[in-house]
Amino acid sequence: MADTLSKVKSALGITGTYQDETLMVYIDEVKEYMLDAGVPKSVVDSDVSAGVIARGVTDLWNYNGGAGKLSDYFYQRVSQLAYKTTTEEVATDEL
Repeated sequence: MADTLSKVKSALGITGTYQDETLMVYIDEVKEYMLDAGVPKSVVDSDVSAGVIARGVTDLWNYNGGAGKLSDYFYQRVSQLAYKTTTEEVATDEL
């Protein structure tokens, strides 16, 4: 879990620990969305998902009025990842 947090913070240019709890709420929400959408857990927990998790966190935690709307890119990438199988080569370093 901590590795996912550090990757999301790096992607979003966030330093320090002040927002860690808030970010973890959004990370958990994005991961649950991905699992519910049919993305295998092994893919959700792999390096291949780091970018889309960061994108989902950004979409949920936006600064333009709190619309909380997920982007088209997020939906498209999650759909692509749902087709990955556990037999495909996927980096399995847990995020």
